[in-house]
Amino acid sequence: MKKLHYLFLVLTVAFMACQNQHNKFERETDFNFGWKFALQNDTAIPSQIPMADADWREVRLPHDWSVEASFDSTLEGCTGYLPGGVGVYQKHFATPGHKDEKSTFVLFDGVYNNATFWLNGKRLGENPYGYSPVYFDLTDHLTTDGKDNVLTVHVDHSRYADSRWYTGSGIYRHVKLLALDKLHIPVWGTYLTTPEVAADKATVRLEVTVENDLDKESAFILSTSLVDASGAAVASANTDCSLKGSNKNAFIQNFVVKNPALWSPETPYMYKAITKVIKDGAVVDEYDTPFGIRNVRFEAKKGFFLNGKFTDVKGVCLHHDGGLVGAAVPRGVWVRRLKELKACGVNAIRTAHNPYSKEFLDLCDEMGFLVQNEIFDEFDYAKDKRQNYHDRHDDYITRGYVEHFQKWAKSDLTRQVLRDRNHPSVFMWSIGNEIEWTYLHYRYVTGFWKDPNDPQNSGAYWGSEPMFSPEEMKKRYDESEKGEYILTETAERLNKWVKELDPSRTTTANLVVPQTSMVSGYADAVDVVGFSYRNKDIAWAQKHFPNKQVTINENPGTWDDWKQVLENPGVFSNFMWTGIGYIGERHGDWPSKSGWSDLLDIAGFKVQGWNYFKSIWINKPHISIGTLPLKESGFKISGFSAQQLPNNNGSYRWRDSRMHWNYKKGEKVMVEVCSNHSIVELLINGRTLGRKSMSECPDRIYRWTVPFEEGTLTAKAGFDGEEIIAELHTTSEPVGITLTADKTNLQADAYDVAHLVVQLVDAEGRAIKTENVKVDFEIEGDVRLLGVDTGADDNIQDFQSNTIVTNKGRCLAIVQSNKTKGNVTVKAKANGFETRAVVINIR
Repeated sequence: MKKLHYLFLVLTVAFMACQNQHNKFERETDFNFGWKFALQNDTAIPSQIPMADADWREVRLPHDWSVEASFDSTLEGCTGYLPGGVGVYQKHFATPGHKDEKSTFVLFDGVYNNATFWLNGKRLGENPYGYSPVYFDLTDHLTTDGKDNVLTVHVDHSRYADSRWYTGSGIYRHVKLLALDKLHIPVWGTYLTTPEVAADKATVRLEVTVENDLDKESAFILSTSLVDASGAAVASANTDCSLKGSNKNAFIQNFVVKNPALWSPETPYMYKAITKVIKDGAVVDEYDTPFGIRNVRFEAKKGFFLNGKFTDVKGVCLHHDGGLVGAAVPRGVWVRRLKELKACGVNAIRTAHNPYSKEFLDLCDEMGFLVQNEIFDEFDYAKDKRQNYHDRHDDYITRGYVEHFQKWAKSDLTRQVLRDRNHPSVFMWSIGNEIEWTYLHYRYVTGFWKDPNDPQNSGAYWGSEPMFSPEEMKKRYDESEKGEYILTETAERLNKWVKELDPSRTTTANLVVPQTSMVSGYADAVDVVGFSYRNKDIAWAQKHFPNKQVTINENPGTWDDWKQVLENPGVFSNFMWTGIGYIGERHGDWPSKSGWSDLLDIAGFKVQGWNYFKSIWINKPHISIGTLPLKESGFKISGFSAQQLPNNNGSYRWRDSRMHWNYKKGEKVMVEVCSNHSIVELLINGRTLGRKSMSECPDRIYRWTVPFEEGTLTAKAGFDGEEIIAELHTTSEPVGITLTADKTNLQADAYDVAHLVVQLVDAEGRAIKTENVKVDFEIEGDVRLLGVDTGADDNIQDFQSNTIVTNKGRCLAIVQSNKTKGNVTVKAKANGFETRAVVINIR
């Protein structure tokens, strides 16, 4: 009988799998379209919900209303001189036909912030943290009289300077509507790990939570198939289960995958676990869990090992905005940016300093980026949103998440970890960023801060090694005056919550006062501690705390930073600030509303740091040229050979040097060459200016001072027959513009995007980077213009416009498809030049 039962089970599962190939189980639907939106005049919750919305404008999600506004010098630089406000969204929809058989949920991946939710006037709940996902059960509040339902979301971002960077405002991430059988796998209901990984086989452990909302006990089959990237099954498991009514339980399934394709940044191979809940021969729920097979290991003094291989983490910190699109970043915008980061050697991203979207992590899985997934920027006490460190204000507009931390921290952390813990890209959880600033006694313990009345005066902290031994530091810490909250206790609590949900991953925190944190217990609260701009503390920490692994979670991105990784195997990571420019953190810097562009600027254009780090991180021949006036270089000429002397040690660093050769005749120009060759020669119009050896270059940048003359500047390196060159040419008068698109075929899904770049050129077709022109974009056809930008930090022209004045002779426009198929023509016009056009096929 057992054999017959097993045969029947196998045949049933096989039949259902065959049926579902033709009739795919629909668990969730896109809920981004058909929303109404209106800004409100005050923060008061409307007295009547739903609200009358006949005259509201229609928006599609994701939507960020702040980026639609003009930059305003009277607003706050910390969030990029853009406003916040209060907005209300409403969506009308029919009650699903399966109301009696299924439960209906709505899942928001992110709403910024202080959001309150209603269905048909019935309050569903709230979510203050703008970065955490949240979902609600709509079932009991759905209409039964044939009338439409109205989902209302009130978003109070009147505290618009509540962060130290641009946050955006509104429902700025995706929304899904879920229809789940009364016997179902709940939202984020699976947890998959790969406990053993080897070349010949890997074990996969899948924990599946099933919830039974029926009144009576249900028997069912839990059937899971692991499939590879081609869709072929590589392992399967079928489990007989039962669950009492109004109950839920977790069931464990184990698998062996033979000869697995391992996930890594070089080979981001993805599998999928397809889990079916089968009751009475019918599939009542189906849940897909994308995953990668990989093994991670961290060892003090030895470093980080991925799939058993020692791996350097070549990382960047990123903020979550996408430039002209604000916080509502289309997938295609991230794809373009991540491709450029990958091309210069980046293999890791730190999500500074908050949960990112699920879509972003999906891309990191697919494209091959390790992710240090950060949760909070503040714990018990607030930071100063304008000037960092600790809070020094009590004004309304800067009140942030600290107001909610004590009540909401566990809930927000739990929802993030449950959502993100199956992503192979996520290799570390960071519980917090530079938290020590907000516990004032931490800085005084170091001995560098001396004046209690001037807690901003750090003395010589940033350039000095610790002045005390750990024993002295511990004594000073124990004797220091502490506040209501103890940082160590809070960190231990957060770390415990993470480990309860995901014991498979390593935890970290970004320490900005590690001298104190190493003795206070804060560093011991997490597995690996990352230092923030404190290379001087690394040797001290390794000597006195040899069993505690330390690494770098944030730094300026200099050669000295990367040397810490090269010279200390245990220091496995470098996360530079930042890989891509972002809006905000510009208090008092008007008109500069963005910055910190180490590799790509805010428009996604390469800056010189991209070349510099490519020469360091990519093991292929590289050479590139940058220039800048000698007077701006931090160097001075020494002797007949035109060698340089630095004004100070800070001169030895890469900078955003210019990628052109257009100066005044005879002007002294510093030429900076990035290369991974040991000897480089520089020539002007074919005439050699001499060779330099990397032994002369403390920061791996070759430098010459050259009196400007028109023509061609050439850098050359490599052995005979394998030489590589880089050239800059003096450009002549502009004769026209070019218009190029990164994609000319878009899906008619109302999500796909194309980036269009206009560049001023001379008669030889060479890019002119020293003159600018006003450009107008015209569109013929059904496509949405998301906005325009130049990438310049001080560009305060409206993003949402069809007109812009270029910077460096160029500008960017982004268009997004609608749902109409056909050809679209985008034209770029500039006075005095021939109009250029690109045809985009929407299909």
